[in-house]
Amino acid sequence: MDRRQFLASAASIGIVGVWATRSAAAPSRVAWREDRALYPQGVASGDPDDHSVVLWTRRPFDRGDRHALTVEVAMDADFRRVVATARVPVLAAADWTGRALVGGLSPATTYWYRFTDDSGAGSRVGRTITAPRATDPRPVRFAFVSCNSVNEGAQNAYRRMIWEDERAPTDRKLGFVLHLGDFIYEVVEYPDEVPHRYSRTVYDLGRIPDARKVSNFHVPTNLAGYRHVYRAHIDDPDIQDARAHFPFVCIGDNHEFSWQGWQSFIKYGGKIEPAQPLRVAANQAWWEYIPSRVRKASGAGLDQFGPPVVAKAPIETFDDHGFGTEPNNRIAVGSMTAYRALRYGRHVDLILTDFHSYKAADPTDRPEAAALDSGDYPVLPQEWMEIVDGGRDYAGGKPPATIAIGDKTIPNFRKDEPAYTVLGREQKAWLKDRLTRSTATWKIWGATNGTLDMRTDPQNLPAGLIKAPWPGKGYGTFGSGDFSGAFAERAEIYDMVRDHKVSGFVTVSGDRHSFWAGYAAPALPPAGFAPVGISFITGSISAPGLGEAAEYFKDSPTLPLFVRKPAGGAPEHTINLTIKRGVRSALEYAASGDIAKARALTNPDVAPHLEFVDMAGHGYAVVSAGPDAIDTEFVCIVRPIARATTPDGGPLRYRVSHQARLWQPGTPPKLEQRVIEGDAKLSI
Repeated sequence: MDRRQFLASAASIGIVGVWATRSAAAPSRVAWREDRALYPQGVASGDPDDHSVVLWTRRPFDRGDRHALTVEVAMDADFRRVVATARVPVLAAADWTGRALVGGLSPATTYWYRFTDDSGAGSRVGRTITAPRATDPRPVRFAFVSCNSVNEGAQNAYRRMIWEDERAPTDRKLGFVLHLGDFIYEVVEYPDEVPHRYSRTVYDLGRIPDARKVSNFHVPTNLAGYRHVYRAHIDDPDIQDARAHFPFVCIGDNHEFSWQGWQSFIKYGGKIEPAQPLRVAANQAWWEYIPSRVRKASGAGLDQFGPPVVAKAPIETFDDHGFGTEPNNRIAVGSMTAYRALRYGRHVDLILTDFHSYKAADPTDRPEAAALDSGDYPVLPQEWMEIVDGGRDYAGGKPPATIAIGDKTIPNFRKDEPAYTVLGREQKAWLKDRLTRSTATWKIWGATNGTLDMRTDPQNLPAGLIKAPWPGKGYGTFGSGDFSGAFAERAEIYDMVRDHKVSGFVTVSGDRHSFWAGYAAPALPPAGFAPVGISFITGSISAPGLGEAAEYFKDSPTLPLFVRKPAGGAPEHTINLTIKRGVRSALEYAASGDIAKARALTNPDVAPHLEFVDMAGHGYAVVSAGPDAIDTEFVCIVRPIARATTPDGGPLRYRVSHQARLWQPGTPPKLEQRVIEGDAKLSI
């Protein structure tokens, strides 16, 4: 790409383009003096390719609507070899954020950057790294993360990540951080109302302007509210340090818009509401605070989002993929297109999808589905969920007219409707095309929420433990509300991987607040088991998960399936065994505390797709992808209820690695597990 093509490309995604002059590096001529107070959210970089990267800062001003900063990019931290300098506008209309796309850089190279205002007051210095060329044979190394709850936790995982990266040899340093969503939590607690949740302190994020109260939470109702929440999260020193140290590649999940929202719908207290202006506001705030190459509908504006004007209107008609055809819904969702792909050297094609903008309404949330859940069991029969998910396509287009519930039946309310989709028509077609055309060794699908089944075998519970008989024919699913519940669509993607002989297929996810390692398979026993790839889910940076929540469950016959509370000892999360080994294993460990006895009672058919589960894990995962193998290492920190006082981010619970050699299409992949440090006996 030459300079003219690059500048046109920068304009097309709405940011300032700067072309570096590698051959003319020279000392800085800018009288910069650091004044972090004037740049309260620091600096960041995002979406690097092999010759360019997006740089970001926020510099609020007291007067006027438009100002300009000088951005410098250098090959050294002292700015003696500056390769690019340009003016970057910052506007009140963009909440005083500014972006620049710097091109003409060398591939796989570390650079430093900073911003300066006209008075000489400057930002902190940031560090970024360009991607390797598509022909570069060296391994690629990156971290993937999700779920920063600044309101309810500390971001110690980022401190650990930086500390380890600063001490790593060159070939072990991270090239970027992949953030798989829930960068913010739009549901905010106020500590004067809710001082604690579980054992955690609720930290003050300030008052959201014009907030709406939902139960114990306050949520944004407009752009000002979302901006407030982004600033409050990025004010965290460890998030801010991480964004200054690493380039980030980000894709949103649900909390960037609304916890139970999709398309332009919000849902609170069981009531569904159209919220087209709120969707636009959420997209705008994401674009303003996350440096990226996402596309915005307003076109080639250089300095602001340019939100479309939409009205809040009922969304009552849908296409055959469940997308609301109401014009304001289409415009609101289309104000930003986040799904995209980035190439890193010969070995990694990073393919990111958006799981909330295009998905259909979840059919299991329908009033008709209420009859399927008696509340007696913590899981629902998997065959029910598959029927409801598959709609008219279930069983090869022969769905049953009714759904059996024990000795009763209800009408199959989904038998004449299309299968549930999370991806939507256009995004799914794009994903398939990218996967089949990719020439990278590893096709890594950034699927923001979990792809691995979360199920167990309630049919094996001791008679009488629960009064009501198990109403299903076999396994039960926890119905986690993520991509693992899109049975038909997930199988469609995995079958395509198999049929097109796509090699090196990997999924990486977040959202579950837990660590998982296993296999991407279109079905599980008794329907067969033929994996086509490998899958990983990272624990949350700080948000609490099911394991922690279970420590506060009321006593019940099923409590041992979730947690064991030994006298004088820390709670132990038997939910890991329930999912990975089955109910008999979990009940044995809850009773005896003997892991060998518990493992001896493993049901081999409940989870052949899983090698590792920790439902109480926090931290991050590190991927190393080379020509012959891929390795994913889980770095699990202790529960982050307070900010660590040591520069390493505090102690680790464990470090566990899973490695797979590159397999041939048609042969199953195999993960080799290694516990590097710590104790993960209930997870392996």
